[in-house]
Amino acid sequence: MTEQGARGAGGARDVYVVDAVRTPIGRYGGALAATRPDDLAAHVVRVLVERTPRLDPARIDDVVFGDANGAGEDNRNVARMAVLLAGLPVTVPGVTVNRLCGSGLEAVIQAARAIALGDAQVVLAGGVESMSRAPYVLQKPERAFPAGHQELFSSTLGWRMTNPAMAPEWTVALGEGAELIADKYGIDREQQDAFALASHRKAARAWDEGAYEAEVVPLPETGLARDESIRATTTAQALAGLRPAFRTEGGTVTAGNASPLSDGAAALLLTDERGLRATGRDPLARISASAVTGIEPQLFGLGPVEAVRRALHKAGRGLADLAVVELNEAFAAQALGCLAQWPDLDPEVVNPRGGAIALGHPLGASGARLAGAVAHQLAARGGGTGLAALCIGVGQGLALTLER
Repeated sequence: MTEQGARGAGGARDVYVVDAVRTPIGRYGGALAATRPDDLAAHVVRVLVERTPRLDPARIDDVVFGDANGAGEDNRNVARMAVLLAGLPVTVPGVTVNRLCGSGLEAVIQAARAIALGDAQVVLAGGVESMSRAPYVLQKPERAFPAGHQELFSSTLGWRMTNPAMAPEWTVALGEGAELIADKYGIDREQQDAFALASHRKAARAWDEGAYEAEVVPLPETGLARDESIRATTTAQALAGLRPAFRTEGGTVTAGNASPLSDGAAALLLTDERGLRATGRDPLARISASAVTGIEPQLFGLGPVEAVRRALHKAGRGLADLAVVELNEAFAAQALGCLAQWPDLDPEVVNPRGGAIALGHPLGASGARLAGAVAHQLAARGGGTGLAALCIGVGQGLALTLER
């Protein structure tokens, strides 16, 4: 392909996913809890470069990483820390972005945009989160030397140090937001538990069949070889026995039909046509479009609905054209609420290898995991159109389309 032929609509350069890797996802307090987030990020960066030996690391124009927390060991620009810890040349820069649960996918989109515009040729993009190691934070007092006790805030998940000017309906707990979606669409407990059970079964089957071998790169020192939160032997009866986690009366959202707190990292190698030739590899897929949208914060779980519509419109595709969809399963109620708005989408193509309820949801890494999973599945299929999408706390949705 000539340089001119490598340009898409509007003169933008085509952007290719050359490779994608991720760690196994650890459960909260589990096998990855002793590993710093900057070390998790450095691991996937290092392995991604090692898997493309023809690429001179000095040719990497930037490293873009998503990180939803940034309050602990992932402070001071974890992307740059990953570059240094991974042993890349010090001339390789790094930048960290935050779109909460969409941070990893935001990193991929920003990296792809830089390549499409000609600002870069080779970029590593990904995300990381250690929810196990997220610190407690202490606000500075309003005046010096307070005599009373001070309050610590957990930075693991959700609202904290909330601005009192925020409308109270916007600042409900994430699980309560899922309950509101269940109310809105009449999604009962049995439907949510069935969705969760299917996620675990699909994930367990995918691992047993070797479907994740091409993308999961364990950290040898942790002893974790596969995603830690999968419950291959769980049953509908076991899920039905769990208590509602957010509403004591009439609640439907439980620990069993919600994604668990998790630790992990993921990264993708993106290039234009010239960069692709330098890698000596065939790409997994090509990035074709993206979109981000906003919605009422309490209904954050429905954020992907409009983002997906806009991304597909930009790509010139429809729901019926999709061969694989990776929709983040923050909550079963949230995922089911989105799927109810997409009647033209074949449910069989959604999360065929399991979703976040089974695999886990390390906030800043999840979007990169989804994008990488779509790319690998398109490559395994030999072609098609794929989609990665997430809901985002405080009311946003993010979507990315890929082609092969």
